[in-house]
Amino acid sequence: MTSSAAWISVSAADSWGRDRTVSDVASESGVAPSAVRFYEKHGVIDAVRTAGNQRRFDDSAVCRIRVAKLAQRVGLTVREIADLFAGLPADPGPEEWGRVGDEIVRQAEQRVADLKAQLDAMGSDSKLCDIGANLDT
Repeated sequence: MTSSAAWISVSAADSWGRDRTVSDVASESGVAPSAVRFYEKHGVIDAVRTAGNQRRFDDSAVCRIRVAKLAQRVGLTVREIADLFAGLPADPGPEEWGRVGDEIVRQAEQRVADLKAQLDAMGSDSKLCDIGANLDT
């Protein structure tokens, strides 16, 4: 997606609070620079481009990546995380992050319940192939 609106000068990016580079975001969020680009590609964070085609991120990118890493550890996919973040304002406050946290917990608890049910089924006298067939439904 290339539009003239996405190409702004570095000074304009700075005035909008978009002054973090890929390296800055990577260092502050504890991921590799390639992960920052991955999260941007999948809509978890967003950037503006400078006149020199460099990415610039705002302050929320670091927090979004940290929360995304947590959500991934409990089983959410990057697509699910991007969807969860889609409704957030540019600079989410505690209330918005609280709703995100509640949803991550809800989804994690559902995954745990599903896993426990599968473990119980595997401990029954059912054939494993029959249990596997029930996963498709």
